[in-house]
Amino acid sequence: MGLKADTWIAQMSTEHAMITPFCQEQVNRGIISYGLSSYGYDIRVGTEFMLFELGPGVIDPKNFDPTLVKSIHTQDFITIPPNAFALAHSVEYIKMPKDVLAICLGKSTYARCGIIVNVTPFEPEFEGHITIEISNTTSLPAKVYANEGIAQVVFLQGDSVCATSYKDKQGKYQGQQGITLPRVGL
Repeated sequence: MGLKADTWIAQMSTEHAMITPFCQEQVNRGIISYGLSSYGYDIRVGTEFMLFELGPGVIDPKNFDPTLVKSIHTQDFITIPPNAFALAHSVEYIKMPKDVLAICLGKSTYARCGIIVNVTPFEPEFEGHITIEISNTTSLPAKVYANEGIAQVVFLQGDSVCATSYKDKQGKYQGQQGITLPRVGL
């Protein structure tokens, strides 16, 4: 990177809109932290969630049935039932440079409560809101707070640009807004 990691992330976000909105500092008073960190950026979860419903049906990634999820909007928090799963989206819109890959990991505060966050890597030239997968692995209901930190993104810059970016291959989730349900490329 050449620059200090946090300086590089701030520069890329300011000059190239890599993270929008961008918070120049770590916000952490009385909330689950978000914003710029030493080697990454803590993204926030938005106010829209999709909770998987109990009942008949099969989760099929090749033919996903949207009636199997219930949409919930909240300004405060969502309570995820025991051993349940929800989808959400990041507040931040991500626009990856062609020479950068990002890896996203769940925040320790949630992990210590049995809440596991899974997000796949952000490929070079991916652009969009991040769909966030949240699992409550406990036998108790668990809260997830809207507009607060949910995961940390770690950015890895290559020595050169990749041969084929996510944009080049017309990735099926390119430009996604809000929560995007699973789909198979045509």
